[in-house]
Amino acid sequence: MSSDDEAAKQTAKPMSKFLRTAGESDSDESESEDEEESMSEDEEKPTAKRSRFLRTEDDEDSEDEDSGKKVVKSARDKRLEEMEALGKSMDNALKINDWIAISTEFDKLIRLVQRQQNISEPVPPFYIRTLVDLESALNAAVSKEKEAKKKMNASNARALTAMKQKVKKIVKESEVDVKRYQEDSEAFEREYTAAVTVEAPAAPKAKKSKKAAENEDEDDEFTTVGKGGKTIQYTSEGIFKNLQSIQEARGKKNTDRTEHIRILEILVDVSATSYQRIRVLLALISSRFDYNSSVSSYMPVELWLSAQREVDQLIGIITEDPRYVIQEFTEDYDELVERSPETEANGIVVIRGSIISFVDRLDDEFTKSLQNIDPHGTEYVDRLKDEKSLYCTICRAQALYEKTKQDDPLSRVIMRRLEHIYSKPDPVVQALESAVRESPIKPSIILGDITRDLIHSLCVHLYKSGNSLLRTRAMLCHIYHYALHNDFHTARDMLLMSHLQESIHSADVATQILYNRTVVQLGLSAFRCGLIRESQAILQDIFATQRVKELLAQGVHQQRYQVLTPEQEKTERQRQLPFHMHINTELLEAAFLVSSMLVEIPLLASIDNEEQKRKTISKSFRRLLDFADRQVFTGPPESTRDHIMQASRALQDGQWEKCRDLIQSIKIWSLMPECASVKEMLAKRIQEDGLRTYLFTYAPHYSTLSLSLLSRTFSLSLRTVTSIVSKMIWSEELSASMDQAAGVVVFHRIEFTRSQQLAQVLADKVNAMVEQNEKTLDQKLGNTTSWNDRADGAKGDKREQAQERRRGGERRGGVRGGARGGRGARFAQGLGNQMANSQRSR
Repeated sequence: MSSDDEAAKQTAKPMSKFLRTAGESDSDESESEDEEESMSEDEEKPTAKRSRFLRTEDDEDSEDEDSGKKVVKSARDKRLEEMEALGKSMDNALKINDWIAISTEFDKLIRLVQRQQNISEPVPPFYIRTLVDLESALNAAVSKEKEAKKKMNASNARALTAMKQKVKKIVKESEVDVKRYQEDSEAFEREYTAAVTVEAPAAPKAKKSKKAAENEDEDDEFTTVGKGGKTIQYTSEGIFKNLQSIQEARGKKNTDRTEHIRILEILVDVSATSYQRIRVLLALISSRFDYNSSVSSYMPVELWLSAQREVDQLIGIITEDPRYVIQEFTEDYDELVERSPETEANGIVVIRGSIISFVDRLDDEFTKSLQNIDPHGTEYVDRLKDEKSLYCTICRAQALYEKTKQDDPLSRVIMRRLEHIYSKPDPVVQALESAVRESPIKPSIILGDITRDLIHSLCVHLYKSGNSLLRTRAMLCHIYHYALHNDFHTARDMLLMSHLQESIHSADVATQILYNRTVVQLGLSAFRCGLIRESQAILQDIFATQRVKELLAQGVHQQRYQVLTPEQEKTERQRQLPFHMHINTELLEAAFLVSSMLVEIPLLASIDNEEQKRKTISKSFRRLLDFADRQVFTGPPESTRDHIMQASRALQDGQWEKCRDLIQSIKIWSLMPECASVKEMLAKRIQEDGLRTYLFTYAPHYSTLSLSLLSRTFSLSLRTVTSIVSKMIWSEELSASMDQAAGVVVFHRIEFTRSQQLAQVLADKVNAMVEQNEKTLDQKLGNTTSWNDRADGAKGDKREQAQERRRGGERRGGVRGGARGGRGARFAQGLGNQMANSQRSR
């Protein structure tokens, strides 16, 4: 090679790599590779990895061979890594005082921890440490809150306030773990590590090869490998020792509950005698209920179904062999010794246990699952189908206790049975009872032809019980069932004769909820029967509280300035009824507002002065009506309230046909049984109350009014119009007289002077004051009367006052007596009579 070529090559070599062409780069790379090969092979230099987009298949194969097997992480480890990553990001955000980012990451952390708790894994120490650090950081931020908030923007300050509430709530829920961590953090971490290591070997059990599964199926005996590789074999001879070891480990920390259930299932299969099967089933059912120790979450459905089948199996064993009896209180006996009727003195083996507690727990877990499942999905409907098997189990338990003649458990199980059917329509009850008829174990009380007879028989049995709580609940269920079937008068009489309204305030919360449901159903029954005034009076009390959903246990009522603690909120959630037992609150409100409209609108038309207009029967309806009157523009009705308010205004104006159409167009009536008859009843009542409102409103403008004209205007028969007008005249609501020959109503007009009007107002105030004093005195002395007695007294006082007014020639609008009469009422009545006599003498 010439010297010129060598010089050119040396000058081209240090050229920058960004200025090379494609050909030059290739040549340079080949030269560099030749130089690297010429280096000593003993020297090892690290080589940079090529980009994954430039790798070939040979590179990937070689890399897989070098790296070996990949590390597979468990779901727990992945969650822990994700939690730690969230904790680091929260620490970084805390350094720059970014509370918005802290709030976001904290919400993610809470969701991860809740997901871990749902699968029954222990809470990691990292989470508790993060809570403690956050609480201390927030306390430091609160101490400097005034200075810090000046520098913060509005959104960051809001995030700081929200974080204070969140952390306070979470720390309150995890109070026990936080205290343990603060006392000894190292011991807390050791307990978590021990719990994780105990649960870790159980994971590979789910993955079994096909050969292993086939070998297990081929083996007839049950074998388990214990510590040191020794084989544990479960037989009927050592069954009591195995039960004792499981009972001793029950409730301890780091106990594998799944393993205990699996062992007990094996022991059920290997048990040889009835005594062994009963003992193992008692332990197995208890272990299934202990599997889920959380109060807020419900028992898994598979475990519940297994427990329900095992309770049926236990009841079947006791029923077939009456020589074995299960009781809660027994004499002490050796639990490691086999017992049989031959070894006992009286030939009866008494075993310590409680079937009624299992039935109660099954029912409670079933209710809890319905409370937590979304009621608008298919899962809720599938879960509700299990009520049929649960009802059969309850009936079998009733048959067992009837046979063994145990009164207290029998009353409890009958109450459980009654609570499942008292609020259901007849077809559903018949479907539940059909399964009981097919069962080999039947109670003495079964469904005949009518559901009412079954409810009556169950309630009569509970009325004879010595438990006052069961008697009260049975009475309320009985009244509810009568009201559900539109037997209003029977239900009302039972409620009044029981005097439950006087003592219900001292009952437990569940019984008070049942009482509220019964009263509401009684009001709906009165509405369906056309008893509008009774319906309005019954529903008035519960709607006056403005907490209808809370009182019926169909929702949690949050007041504006009230914050519930986590314990209170959990308690409220646990009291909620399942969705299929709810009473439709929109339908209930529609019935109440329509009843109030038919009562209030004629009353408003009959009142002359503003002072009397302030006296209302239904404040909630009057408030809605006043709000509707203040509206400048009224559009077409959309909600139920809009329909009723526009119907009320039409009724005030005498447009009864428009009022009827608006009321009947409410769609919620379709949810009421026999909606066609209800709509027909409402149309008739609107016609009659429209006539009353028209007479009250336009009476001052007429001297006489034809009855036939009223009949044509309101599409009523002449006889009906005459009856309505006669009742109004007799009750002195209308100052008029009937001319039967001419077929007209003759109106009388006498106007009060200013002094007479003031005397009227004064008499009403004195009457109200005396009535309030008498109520206070009765409460102080303990003299309470039912509202039925007061209503009868009010009717009697009104009759006496009407007679006195007729004797004294008192005109319409005279003084009305109070609900009880008394000296104040007589004084007010005498004052009104004197003013009327003076007016007549003039």
